[in-house]
Amino acid sequence: MSGNGQYAPAAGPRLGAMNRSALPSHDQCEQARLARDARFDGLFFTAVRSTGIYCRPVCPAPPPRRDNVSYYPTAAAAAAAGYRPCLRCRPELSPDDARFMQDHTLHRALALLDEGLLQDQPAAALADAMQLSARQLQRLFVARLGATPAQLHATRRLLLAKQLLTETHLPVTEVALAAGFNSLRRFNDAFLAGCGMPPSALRKRHGAVPGGEPVLRLAYRPPLDFPAMLGFLRRRAIPGIEHIDADSYQRVIVAGGRASLIRVSADPKRPELRLQLGTTDARTIPSIVAKVRRVFDLDADLATVHACLGHEPLLARGIAQRPGLRIPGGWEGFEVAARAVLGQQVSVAAATTLARRLVDRFGQVLADMPEGLDRQFPTPGVLAEAPLESIGLPRTRAATLRAVALACAEGRLEFSRAQTLEQFVHQATALPGIGPWTAHYMALRALGMPDAFPAGDLVLQQVLGEGQRLGERATEARSQAWRPWRAYAVLHLWHLAAEPNKEPEQ
Repeated sequence: MSGNGQYAPAAGPRLGAMNRSALPSHDQCEQARLARDARFDGLFFTAVRSTGIYCRPVCPAPPPRRDNVSYYPTAAAAAAAGYRPCLRCRPELSPDDARFMQDHTLHRALALLDEGLLQDQPAAALADAMQLSARQLQRLFVARLGATPAQLHATRRLLLAKQLLTETHLPVTEVALAAGFNSLRRFNDAFLAGCGMPPSALRKRHGAVPGGEPVLRLAYRPPLDFPAMLGFLRRRAIPGIEHIDADSYQRVIVAGGRASLIRVSADPKRPELRLQLGTTDARTIPSIVAKVRRVFDLDADLATVHACLGHEPLLARGIAQRPGLRIPGGWEGFEVAARAVLGQQVSVAAATTLARRLVDRFGQVLADMPEGLDRQFPTPGVLAEAPLESIGLPRTRAATLRAVALACAEGRLEFSRAQTLEQFVHQATALPGIGPWTAHYMALRALGMPDAFPAGDLVLQQVLGEGQRLGERATEARSQAWRPWRAYAVLHLWHLAAEPNKEPEQ
C-alpha cells in the first residue's frame, strides 16, 4: 500500500487468455480482500481452490491462505472455471465493473446482453448484431471478462435466481421465469450445476422470508451521495408518476402490461439500496432491477473517475466536497427526452409545471393506483400528433417535441445503450430544435453515458471561467483531459455553481 493509502500497482500472476487490464494487480487484490475493501466489490472475485467457492472481496468468512487463492475479473469467469458462488457474501449482490464501458465494442456487447438479446436467441445472434464473427466476439469476452457471452448470460441468470430465492417469497416457478427459464426442470438442473444444490435446498437453508411485496438488495461501491441524488431527482420529478422525499424514490411503472409501484431507499448500515417491488410479472424483474441500477448509477467506480478528474483543481475541490456524486438517470429514454425539450430556455420549476400539464392532458390514467401516482407518461405515438400548444408550450418548442416523439415512434431516435455517444448525438441533433446541449443532456440522463458533456451549458462555462464565461470551444477543449468521465465533471461543476444547500438549476 502506498503512503497515500491507495493500493500501489504491481505485476500479478499470469491468467491464461485473460487480458492483464481485466483485473486489478495481484497485490491490489490481496490487499483488498484482506481489508474487505468495499471499493473493490465487483472489480474482481476470489476463488478458493480448497472449497471450490468464489467470493466477493468483502466476504466476512476468514480469509484463505494466499497460495490457495485465484482471482477472476467476473463471476462468470469464476463459474466457468468450475467454482460455485459463496452463500455468505453472495456474489449476486456485487455491482458490475463500469470500467468496461471504456471499451466501446465490449460496452456495446454488454448493453445488448443487458437488453435481453440472448434470452431467446443463440450466442451467434450477438455476434451478428456486433458485426463480428462468433470467434472474434468470444475471444474479446474471454480476454476481458474471462468467460464467453453464453457463460456470462448463464451466470447472470443463476445469480439473479439465487437472489430471488434468498430475499423473496416468490414461488420457485416465478423465480425460474424471472431468470429466463420457461422450463422448471431445466431451471432446477442449471441451478444444481451452477450452485451445487437445488433451488429448494437454498431456500430452506436461508429460512422463511416475510410476506408482502418483495424487497431486493442492490449493492454499490461506496461512496454514494444518496441525499444529493434524491435532491436532483426531486426537483425534476414528473407529477403523477414520481414522488421523491428526503429518504426515498417512488414511482409508478408499467411493466408487462401491469401497473405497479416501486420504492427505492438506502440501507443505513450497508452500501446498498433497497428496492421494494410492487405486484409485478416476475419476468419483468430483471429489467426493473437494471433500470434502478442505471437511475442511481450503482455500477460506477468512483475511484477510477476521481483519479481522472482529480488532476483539475476545480474538480478536485468538488470531489472533496461531494465525493459520492453520481449520474442521476431517468426511467425511460423518451420520458427524459420530452422533459429535456420542455426545459429548454425555462427554469426547472417551469419545466415541471409543463410536465404536469403534459401528463394530465395526454397521459393515461391507471386504474387502482393511489392518487398522485396514477399516471403513465404519454407514448411517442400520442405526442407526435398532440396539440401541445394547448398546455402553454410555445409553437416552436411544441414542434420540436412532436418531432422527437415522431422520431422515437419511427425508430429514428433510439435509447439503446448499445450505441456510442457520437451515434446518439448525431441522431438527436438531426431533429429540428435539438442542439448539442439537449442531445448531450439526454445522453447523460437517459443513457447514463459517462462522457456526455453539454459544452454549451452556461453554468459550466461560468464556473470553468471562474468569473468570466468561457466560450463553447474553450469549454470543450478544457474537458478533453477528463475523458471518458466528463459527465461526472458536469455534476460536480453544477454543484459548485449552486449556492450552499441549494440544488443546481440544470
